[in-house]
Amino acid sequence: MRRLTALSCSVVLVETTFFAALSPLLPRFADELDLSKAESGLLVATYAIGGVLGAIPSALVVTRFGVKATVVSGLVLLTLTSVAFGLVSSYWLLDLTRLAQGVAGALCWTGALAWLVDATPRDRRGETIGIAMSAAIVGALLGPLVGGAAAHFGRTGTFAGIALFALVLAVVALRTTTPPREERQPLRVLLDALKERDVLVGMWLLTLPALLFGTLSVLGPLQLDALGWGALGVALTFVVSAAIEATLNPAIGRWSDRRGRLAPMRIGLIASIGVALVIPWLENRWTLSVFVILAGMAFGMFWAPSMAMLTDGWEAAGVGHGLGFALMNFAWAPGAAVGSALGGGLAEAASDAVAYGLLAALCLGTLIGLQGALRRPAVTGPQAGHG
Repeated sequence: MRRLTALSCSVVLVETTFFAALSPLLPRFADELDLSKAESGLLVATYAIGGVLGAIPSALVVTRFGVKATVVSGLVLLTLTSVAFGLVSSYWLLDLTRLAQGVAGALCWTGALAWLVDATPRDRRGETIGIAMSAAIVGALLGPLVGGAAAHFGRTGTFAGIALFALVLAVVALRTTTPPREERQPLRVLLDALKERDVLVGMWLLTLPALLFGTLSVLGPLQLDALGWGALGVALTFVVSAAIEATLNPAIGRWSDRRGRLAPMRIGLIASIGVALVIPWLENRWTLSVFVILAGMAFGMFWAPSMAMLTDGWEAAGVGHGLGFALMNFAWAPGAAVGSALGGGLAEAASDAVAYGLLAALCLGTLIGLQGALRRPAVTGPQAGHG
């Protein structure tokens, strides 16, 4: 179990490293390629769009070929596309490369988490997912450093070096023992899963932080750059944010195991409303950095509980973890894509305040909608997580 946890965490770490590496590079791309906020948002969003496109194929690969084949194919594709990202220079080639990286990410996440969750007892699921999310957040921590290094020392060598680590992980995965392959299930079982309350609520509560982070990943670096931070300052801001978020996630997962999946997210919703309403009005770069860090902490409180709730729900519907993680990709990836593209578009058409204000309104509506569920007593034991 320890080796499997280490492998799964390493896979999601390297994937999110590539995903998060764009933040310090975004202002430079915007300057060199003369990108609007909408075009910058699309560049960020293409990775998540690739996640949507890869959701069903990655689930089918798990059910037909197993978790090992899914992880290895995802890592190989990630290696190739990451090297390519260091070589291409036109806007549309950058978009296409990020799109392919998103497909690779869907394969990596679906295979690694299906492998891990299948081996984890239900009453420790929140904690285990929290550990995996901490690894992903460490990747989000390393990503800005990789992006900052690429900005200063060149993209080609930087991304080729990191891609080598993904290739090494593929070899390790090939040498790791796997469980028996899941019984094949028709895709229509996903429609049955959508009848489960925990599935629907869990998907929305996974979509919401993706929307929040998607918008922040576009507007945050551009605002920090406009206030005087260079690539290093932007990178350090996101690194500190990710470091704190990674430290908190296992504890948030344990909290959701013991007190119910929704309890931690109530605090996250309230905090998210506050930071979203403040960030667009800040005019000091140090203050903005502090609030970007606080935003990462607030938005990050959703990940482990919502993913655990979602796995509880599809398991109750009789859906295997291979197909089930397609629902995860369908939840976070559209949220990240819409948050990046629409957030950038709204900011350009109106203002940053309008984009952040819409997010605050969504958080408030979600908080109001969950009040009835939050008043229910937490369920412990095998049924923990159903409200």
